[in-house]
Amino acid sequence: MSGDQNRPHVKLVSEVTVDGKLTVTAGASSKLLMQFMSHEAEVLLHRIRAESDAIMVGSNTIRIDNSFLTVRHVPGNNPIRVIPSSRADISPDANVLSDDSSTIIAVSESADPRLIAVLEKKGATIEVCGKDRIDLSLLLRRLRTEYAVSTLMIEGGATLNGLMFSLGLIDEIVLIHLPFIAGGSDTPSLVGGLATRSVEDLIRLDLTSHYLAGGNLITEYQVRRE
Repeated sequence: MSGDQNRPHVKLVSEVTVDGKLTVTAGASSKLLMQFMSHEAEVLLHRIRAESDAIMVGSNTIRIDNSFLTVRHVPGNNPIRVIPSSRADISPDANVLSDDSSTIIAVSESADPRLIAVLEKKGATIEVCGKDRIDLSLLLRRLRTEYAVSTLMIEGGATLNGLMFSLGLIDEIVLIHLPFIAGGSDTPSLVGGLATRSVEDLIRLDLTSHYLAGGNLITEYQVRRE
């Protein structure tokens, strides 16, 4: 578990191509690749959802994928859905606002109150975390102390993943490898935005497990704390 008892233990779970891409091209839904996951890999993904108190994705992922973020394929409760959206510009018709589970939208102080009111009317709980941008560290502390979230699953895109890594908020990684090469210099990869300039800047991982789920290789890692 996380060494910081003031925040949840965070597990990043993602499908990736052989060259580490999250989708086919920039702006495309990750569902285009996820359709090639084996049933066993889908079961694994949903089992991790069922084992998590909450699941978080970025607002851009919601706009592109419009996922429900619920548990299927396995028995279990749906996790709390957490969406950081500085401007509160989530579509009121987004599937993540369905009544399948509770949804927390984290916004900044600069978010339009009218947009916030629409989301609240749809049943979302609003948490103001940060002045102009979302303070992810504050959000995670709130999840732990106010919502009793001890385990948080991240199914984010490159931007959210990069921000979480830059703040040292990822504890584990589970990768579902897909046997494709996507290429493309602007195609999103697993982690974006890190200013890595030398070997010393690399985020170090320890491989803890590797196995097959159907035809998909699964690798699991712990993030080193040094």
